[in-house]
Amino acid sequence: MISNNLQGIAELVVRRARRQGFVAPEEVREECTQAGAPEGLWQDVVALARPALTLRRGRYYYTDPVSDRVRREQLQQRCVRRAVRQLIRQARPDDAGGGRVERRGEDRVEFVQAVTVRTENGQEFSLQTRDLSVSGVRLVGAKRLLGQKVHVLFPRPGGRSPFDFLVRILWTCAVGEGLFENGGAFLEVSAPAEAAPANG
Repeated sequence: MISNNLQGIAELVVRRARRQGFVAPEEVREECTQAGAPEGLWQDVVALARPALTLRRGRYYYTDPVSDRVRREQLQQRCVRRAVRQLIRQARPDDAGGGRVERRGEDRVEFVQAVTVRTENGQEFSLQTRDLSVSGVRLVGAKRLLGQKVHVLFPRPGGRSPFDFLVRILWTCAVGEGLFENGGAFLEVSAPAEAAPANG
């Protein structure tokens, strides 16, 4: 009964923080008192109100969880695009100015390279890329990966660590006996590479 009551108080506190921008500890205690709960439980109320509240300088600021998730996804997609452009430039030094990549936008670029694929259960095997865009990759090999999240590791020159992309495989089709194409969307760069040049 008390936990239900505290959850209701937490919702009131979040609404108040959203309206005001933040709530102070005394305001949380005030909400407890008004709801008939012991004032001493205010920290339990704050704990229930997370992740909508963030403590800064003694106040609990409202944080929109959806907006934070969207911002994280947007940042991750920017990192993915930057890494893909670096990858294409390293394979095509004649495109170092980025002209072809920028003009094509999200169009696919023919990109044939051996890569290591690691599944969620830790299995590793080699496949070959067929093409690449800032949003995804097409892989060819002896594995059907439909519906899986896999890490695709692209080698880089000079002994640097590989680009490590987390990829969701959206489709698979047979292209020959024991040979499959797998199309996947980039979700994130799990081990971000060095920053691209500012004009990339």
